[in-house]
Amino acid sequence: MVDRVKDKITVITGAGTGIGRACMSMFAREGATVVGVSRTQKNLDEALVEVHALGGRGMVLAKDLSQPESCDEIVAATVAAYGRIDILVHSASVGWSWNERSPGSMHPLDDTTPDKWREVIGLNLDACAFINRACLRQMLKQGKGSIVNVASISGLFGMPTAHTYCAAKGGVINLTRALATTYAKDGVRTNCVCPGYTDTPMIASVMNVFDDPAVAAQITPMARAGTPDEMAAGCLFLASDEAGYCNGTILVIDGGTSARQ
Repeated sequence: MVDRVKDKITVITGAGTGIGRACMSMFAREGATVVGVSRTQKNLDEALVEVHALGGRGMVLAKDLSQPESCDEIVAATVAAYGRIDILVHSASVGWSWNERSPGSMHPLDDTTPDKWREVIGLNLDACAFINRACLRQMLKQGKGSIVNVASISGLFGMPTAHTYCAAKGGVINLTRALATTYAKDGVRTNCVCPGYTDTPMIASVMNVFDDPAVAAQITPMARAGTPDEMAAGCLFLASDEAGYCNGTILVIDGGTSARQ
């Protein structure tokens, strides 16, 4: 199908890499005007080049979503440029690769300092709340909007490590449900995609586990990692009018990993 989000003004966070970058291209192909947000300008510029190559429209903003004023600035800039915000896809996050930059951030709780806890909660849960709040306020003024938060299957069941990450993603899932129960009456739908193992820079350091077919089959029944495009397709569906009766939906896209937990 084409034009599923035609002329929709769409804010996409985490747009520089991984799932967010795949959303930039996919939403642009489907007719959206995309506003890409990330912390790294270089990655954003590359993503916007891809959007333009597809004939798409949009702009990019380098912002730190863990700061509420940055989220307000994103909304203000988008409304100034395009007049409204129809869709938010919040994909920005830190995960396994963050431990290389911030050692100790993806450890079990007994080996996690309060500073690391606050850091990961800030980047993964606070950022979700702040950008949701900022875009939601604009959508309430308009009387319509669609929010899609990207969480993780790690927010649905326990893991032996990365306890702060698991807690943050669980918070994203239940925040999504709470928003869905409150704002549907105001014309704003809120849904969530929960990816499983996905071949993005976030888990690049552990992707070698899929090299052994036996190990890969233990990780997920489909014996492979998902792709950013497969996750973006879920985001596109939930954001679009095709999903008009989806509200509070938690869409798991994990090749069956969680089906046998």
